[in-house]
Amino acid sequence: MTVQTQASREEGEPNPGEAGFSLVELLVVLAIIGMIATMVTPQVLGYLGRAKGETARIQIKNIGQALELYFLDLGTYPTTSEGLSALVAPPAGSVAWRGPYVRDAKGLTDPWGQPYLYRSPGLGNAPFEVTARSLAGLSGEANAVAAR
Repeated sequence: MTVQTQASREEGEPNPGEAGFSLVELLVVLAIIGMIATMVTPQVLGYLGRAKGETARIQIKNIGQALELYFLDLGTYPTTSEGLSALVAPPAGSVAWRGPYVRDAKGLTDPWGQPYLYRSPGLGNAPFEVTARSLAGLSGEANAVAAR
């Protein structure tokens, strides 16, 4: 029977029962990670929400520019019944249509997957109005409207 002494063991080799972490240490680390995650998650979700709102505003501005090009070619804006699809495919009986005015119909869908709402004439004296259905619940500042 051989007995291993402190001097006969190699340097750096742990004593039996000393290797690894205790359950308490692991639970403390998991609790700290959990607390950090609960503080960071709302911030990240807020950034994502604001990013979608900004994307929607930029897309609405682009649709507004496409509607202006449509107006220059045809002399009128698409009717509410023709909708924004008139920017992708020519409406019936339009000879002067030189589109498409947007690359594809995907550009007519907001970041939440809903189609943009179009109305012509718009509110007040505006010739048209483009809004995102998902922005309607937000403040008036956030609900972007493109009009001439």
